[in-house]
Order: sequence, then C-alpha cells, then structure tokens
Amino acid sequence: MPQLKFYVPEHTARLLRERARRKRLSLSKYLASVMLRESGSPWPRGYFENAVGFWEGEFERPPQETPERRDNL
Repeated sequence: MPQLKFYVPEHTARLLRERARRKRLSLSKYLASVMLRESGSPWPRGYFENAVGFWEGEFERPPQETPERRDNL
C-alpha cells in the first residue's frame, strides 16, 4: 500500500490525532476516511449509469411457497 508523507503545523497534527482518537481510528485510517469523503464517491465515474442504467425489463418475483412450521424452542 502506498505511503504518503506531508507536513502540517503542530496544532493541525494535534487536531487530527484527537479527531482520530475520538472516532477510535488510527491516524492513517482517519485521514483516509476524510480523503474519501472529501473526494466524493468512491465509485468510478459513470459506474451506476453503466451498471444499473442498462437494465431492461421487469423484476418478477417467483411464486412463494408456504412457510414451514417449526417447533418452539
């Protein structure tokens, strides 16, 4: 997994560590979650239009059988 190194002021580092601690995440997991949230959807552009958008037809539910009777515990 790639590693990134960047510099922030000490007060920013303290703030980030505190927020990660409150969410019970490591600092790297917290920063990754912030980046995903800030960068928008984790899905590739056009994913839903290409995957879901091409469905044609109707959804048909097959006939359901009568539920089996079970003994009480």
